[in-house]
Amino acid sequence: MNAKYVLLLILVSVFSFSVVAQTEAIERWDRFEVTFSGPQSGNPFDEVNLSADFSNGKEKVKVNGFYDGNGKYKIRFMPETLGEWRYKVTSNSKVLNGKTGHFTCVGATGNNHGPVKVADTYHFKYADGKRYYPFGTTLYAWTHQPQELEDITLQTLKNAPFNKVRMCVFPKYYSNVENEPVFYPFVKKGGMAGKKGEINFVWDFSKFEPAFFQHLEKRIDDLKSLGIEADIIIFHPYDKGHWGFDSLGKENDLRYIKYLTARLSSFRNVWWSLANEFDYIKTKPREVWDVYTKEVVNNDPYKHLCSIHNGSVYYDNWKPEFTHVSIQNGSTVEDFGRATLLRDVFFRPVLYDEVCYEGDLPQRWGHLSGEEMTSAFWHGVIAGTYVTHGETYKNSGDTIFWAKGGRLIGSSPARIGFLKKILEEAPGPIELADVWKDHKTATADSSHYLIYFGREMNQEWEFNLPKKGGPAAGKKFQVEVIDTWEMTIRKLPEVFEIATPETYRIFDKNRKKIRLPMKPYLALRITEI
Repeated sequence: MNAKYVLLLILVSVFSFSVVAQTEAIERWDRFEVTFSGPQSGNPFDEVNLSADFSNGKEKVKVNGFYDGNGKYKIRFMPETLGEWRYKVTSNSKVLNGKTGHFTCVGATGNNHGPVKVADTYHFKYADGKRYYPFGTTLYAWTHQPQELEDITLQTLKNAPFNKVRMCVFPKYYSNVENEPVFYPFVKKGGMAGKKGEINFVWDFSKFEPAFFQHLEKRIDDLKSLGIEADIIIFHPYDKGHWGFDSLGKENDLRYIKYLTARLSSFRNVWWSLANEFDYIKTKPREVWDVYTKEVVNNDPYKHLCSIHNGSVYYDNWKPEFTHVSIQNGSTVEDFGRATLLRDVFFRPVLYDEVCYEGDLPQRWGHLSGEEMTSAFWHGVIAGTYVTHGETYKNSGDTIFWAKGGRLIGSSPARIGFLKKILEEAPGPIELADVWKDHKTATADSSHYLIYFGREMNQEWEFNLPKKGGPAAGKKFQVEVIDTWEMTIRKLPEVFEIATPETYRIFDKNRKKIRLPMKPYLALRITEI
């Protein structure tokens, strides 16, 4: 082998190593993004088709691209499998068609646990298997406020217990939230004076405003950095003809869904909510929601969580496109035994996303006390379901957290965080131990129980558990008294030993009792020693 040949081999090896070293590395479930320059004439949103096929040898995923303004086209992808991925672009534009590239998907680090998925029929896990218990709050129009207020909201969320935010894509024109947003989702064609002297804009619904969606994406990423899921509400009825975003027409609705899913599907912390109070959007007949839901699901290659929220009438939540049930109904968590009923109907995780809000508004949906809001969470969790918070105090002019964000001033968030910690310390999700006969006792397994007394005040409690799935005779347990309002946990010194079951109940072999303070909102945690 001559010297020139050896030198050539060395140069090839060095060059190859350099190419490998420069290959972009993307964490599993993170977002790969590539930008291309393309045509700007005409209407690129409508006239340019763009997609890409991603492949790692065995797995193939097709994603839609989108126009991001100023002649820039983007394709985004969330890799779910490790290794090298290659892509090829397909487009009706010659400048875009056939472009190729590749990147390497590496292991996730830090707080990257992947998207949330349904687990064990009624509950959730991250993609990496870590348990996820949804403790959400409501911030419908928080991304349509001045930057200073949005920043305050993020700081509030950083110090709050919530790990899910329910939020609208479109701005909201409703009582206590009637400000004009900073950004609009569509391009303005012009404007005309309204009856009160205001300017009513005329929109080109076939052209999107990239700045609006870029801002929305930034805020979704801000939530991700705080470990918060973004429950994205695609449509809502709170427009009243002010902008007309609730009455785009079917063709424009479908165009909007395709554009939105192309932009957001690769965000791992996104959930889809087809609508808030779908039945109050009178411009959309009930049958169209099946079409819209399938459009969302078919354009999301990663199959993020998907639901639809009701006003007065429930939707067909058992349909296969829906992963969980999102319910508005305050009565379900006012007392024992109600919250579990919808689990038996839909056989999916149930999130009571609107159960009224802690606040001081005159409307009946906006003046729960902190005790009532906290108790709603306990009733939901004990039943094996989940509840979403909202706050409607008029703390500064018309800045109400439920709508615009800002600062929390209510008394329930701290108590909700206390419950969240108790649930996360359990060996698994909580469900009623005997759903037909005992609506106060929940269990993670036969070694871990939670009993909630709600507004009841008791002087004493005799140790007893449901027989169904209960511990064997001879097992020993300890009891902790939880004050859910004062946020204290007191471990009792007694040891309780399980006796042979009697009919449907299990008792201590000596029928021991414990003294309880005569207070409402107490709970017991009972764990095997």
